[in-house]
Amino acid sequence: MASIYKKFTNADSSADHQQTPKNKQRIFNILLEFSIIYIYIYYRHRHLIKDLEILLPQSKKDSKLDTKKNLDVLNELAELNNCNNVLFFEARRHEDLYLWASRAPSGPSIKFHVLNIHTMSELKLTGNCLKGSRPILSFDSNFDSSLPYQLVKTLFEQIFSVPIGTRKSKPFFDHVMSFSIIDDKVWVRNYQISEKDPETGSDTNQLTTLVEIGPRFVLNVIRIFEGSFNGRTLFENPEFNTPTAVKSAIKRLKSAKYNNRVTSDTRQKMKEMKHSLPQDPLDNVFK
Repeated sequence: MASIYKKFTNADSSADHQQTPKNKQRIFNILLEFSIIYIYIYYRHRHLIKDLEILLPQSKKDSKLDTKKNLDVLNELAELNNCNNVLFFEARRHEDLYLWASRAPSGPSIKFHVLNIHTMSELKLTGNCLKGSRPILSFDSNFDSSLPYQLVKTLFEQIFSVPIGTRKSKPFFDHVMSFSIIDDKVWVRNYQISEKDPETGSDTNQLTTLVEIGPRFVLNVIRIFEGSFNGRTLFENPEFNTPTAVKSAIKRLKSAKYNNRVTSDTRQKMKEMKHSLPQDPLDNVFK
């Protein structure tokens, strides 16, 4: 009887396994460090990459890339790891972080500038979710206002959505990933779906609340390419200024203030010399 039961249970499990759809969406995470800043990369960037790796159980993290010119090698690495999407992090000048999001190997690919990074480890982000659970993706209605943001939305849906039956994933939802467009930038937030009182821990009859988990960051679109890390430019942000240009402008502003102060001091001294009283010859009579 045991062998018959085992035979039928195996047949049922194999039938269920055949009916389960397979989704091979996988993401490839890569961190780029230049040889100049190989050791001194900003710690917050590492924490952000680690947080994204936790939120994406279908992702595969690769070792650091030692080149910044030939990015076509990323498509080969994605093919070797059987991945459809690539997240490529590029760190510059210890502070500036750039993110490439690409659909390998045909494209398109988008380059972002990452701003205002806050990680899960910060104490003010008190939310929590089960590791490997699937997120609910929430997109702002402004994503449908223009074609570039529609492309960003489609690419993010492919990258951040966890397919059913993915390895290391759980078959339910307990957090929400929010994508909003504010000031022509994409604001990314991650919230826990809470149905309990945060003070007592007991169930409440009130509406479901959201508690922020992290990470929290802002993406500024720089350019959209037709191919994967190459190809024709489909969109270029005319309002984007590189961090180096912004820092140079701030330095010029500070130097202009210093020059103005020096000029004002010089004019004041010349004015005092011009309006000074003549020397009286009787001043030294009683000395």
